[in-house]
This record gives sequence, structure tokens and C-alpha cells, in this order.
Amino acid sequence: MMQPLTKVCRHFAVAGAMLFLIASSGVHVQASGASSATAADHSLLLYNTHTNEKIDIVYRRGDQYIQSALAKLDYFLRDHNTNEVRHFDPRLYDILSDLTASVGHPGGEIDIICGYRTSSTNAALRAHTTGVAKNSLHILAEAIDLRMPGVDTLKLRKAALALARGGVGYYPHSDFIHVDVGRVRQWCFDCPVGLINGY
Repeated sequence: MMQPLTKVCRHFAVAGAMLFLIASSGVHVQASGASSATAADHSLLLYNTHTNEKIDIVYRRGDQYIQSALAKLDYFLRDHNTNEVRHFDPRLYDILSDLTASVGHPGGEIDIICGYRTSSTNAALRAHTTGVAKNSLHILAEAIDLRMPGVDTLKLRKAALALARGGVGYYPHSDFIHVDVGRVRQWCFDCPVGLINGY
């Protein structure tokens, strides 16, 4: 009587082990799926209108910024007059990425009009053009001027205002917008009255 009972116990043990492995496998797959969703890639496709350089880069994976990618973006957005580089606030890259999605072109190309500016470059611009702030956030690498090919700049401005993540400037005659990570505010340079405060 003992031997059949031993066999039955062994069968239960094997079946139990198999069920444990199947259950464990299911938990692992679910965890892996959640992990991959958390670690989604965030990328940017940028074109520098002054240097004619283009960069297509993943700058963030999940909640983690990729330091090597940030360094490449810092160089890409350098002051093209002096080639000086300054580290950008990476929140700007999130604004750019979210902007492309907001206007219906996720991952679409962004043309960079201005990134980092040294104090000397900013002063020279102020001396020869209008609409340049003395203490511009470009000097701190906290602002970017941009446009998107095929996207109306007014639509881009509205999308940036809706994000409410910093300052938004609109320059319709030069066909670009300014975004920064300073306090939430807006301005419209040399605009019709209806566009100064409105959408």
C-alpha cells in the first residue's frame, strides 16, 4: 500500500511544481510588460538652421535622461557664432517632444532658430535687431526658438501655451516661437492687437 501512495505523492509534487513555474512565468511577463512601458523612449529630430546640422536622438528612456544624449544636444544647440557650449535644462527637450505630439506630428522635425547664446552674442543681437531681451534665458540655456516645417506657427504657439510649462513668445513676422522653462507667461512681438493676449 505504501508504494502506490508514494507514486501519488510524487505526481502531486510534480504537478505542483509545474503550476508554480507557470504562475511565476505569468508574473514575470506582466512585470516585463510594465517595465517596458515605463522605459518608453523619448526622442527628438532637430535641424539647426544656422549650421545645417541635423540630429535624431533618443534623449530619455522612461524617467531617466540619457547623459550622453544630453551632451550631444548641448553641442548641437551651441552658440554658432562662438561654438561655446552650455548645458541645457533637459525639461526643454520634454517641451519640444510634447509639442510635436500636441500639433499632431509626434517625433516630427523641429527647426532650431536659436539655442544657447553667449552674453556677447546676445548683446550683439540687441544692438542690431529688436525683440531681444537683455537678460534672455537663451544665455542660461533655458530657452529655444523654433518652428516646425509644415505646421502653422500660430498653431504651434497655441500648443505651447496649452502646455503651460514656461514662457512662450510669438514672432509672426520671423515665423517662429520661443519656449523656455521660466515662469509661465506669454508675449507676442509686433503682433496685431487680437493676437497679443488671445489664442
